Amino acid sequence: MRYQVMPPVFQLEPQLKFGIVIGKNLQNGETSATDLERLREAEASARVKLSAGVPRDWPTVAFYRDVMTRAGINPNKYPVSVEAMLKRVVKGGSLPVINALVDLCNAVSLEHLITLGAHDLADIQEDLAVRFATGNERFLPFGETEQESVEPGELIFTSGDQVQTRKWIWRQSELGKTTLASKDIIFQLVGFEDEPESSFRQALESIERLVVQRFQGTAEAYVVSSDHTMIEFDR
Repeated sequence: MRYQVMPPVFQLEPQLKFGIVIGKNLQNGETSATDLERLREAEASARVKLSAGVPRDWPTVAFYRDVMTRAGINPNKYPVSVEAMLKRVVKGGSLPVINALVDLCNAVSLEHLITLGAHDLADIQEDLAVRFATGNERFLPFGETEQESVEPGELIFTSGDQVQTRKWIWRQSELGKTTLASKDIIFQLVGFEDEPESSFRQALESIERLVVQRFQGTAEAYVVSSDHTMIEFDR
């Protein structure tokens, strides 16, 4: 299977980096006390980091918002996942407990203040791409049974014409949702730096460790950038 970021996306922002982890044979389960402790500690850490500011001003979030604006997406109306989580956490709220894999992905996202999506490969039948929509694509919102159309020109993450994430990194589809039965997952992280100490690289390594150590699976990691726009992996 192929994952590709189309050239017009890098023309929009050459610094974009997409971290991909292909996790196979994961053993997901209910959230343990240790898992929940990590999530709550990540929430507390995020509150400390943002104690003197607001989520939209954090460097990674500001970067996402700028790219979305240039892509014609209103970041106030369609905040990226990590910004939405941070708004809730900074106000003193806590994220809901869903399952171990989802909760630990949220913990990694908060620890490194970076957006992160997990998609079940069982629901993905065609090659994956980050691109601008043609208008032929369809999207199944979370918890819904009827698909909705996507307007031409919208920045999307898609499998063929079946959209996995709308408005770039705003909202994921019901198709590809991570459940207790999920075993094979593609994780997608987005950043703008790839140095060893960057939040992007640290989050990518955190996901690899989780796949292998917590979920007893195998992990293959890749970085897609303007210099290397496509990868191929066994589904």
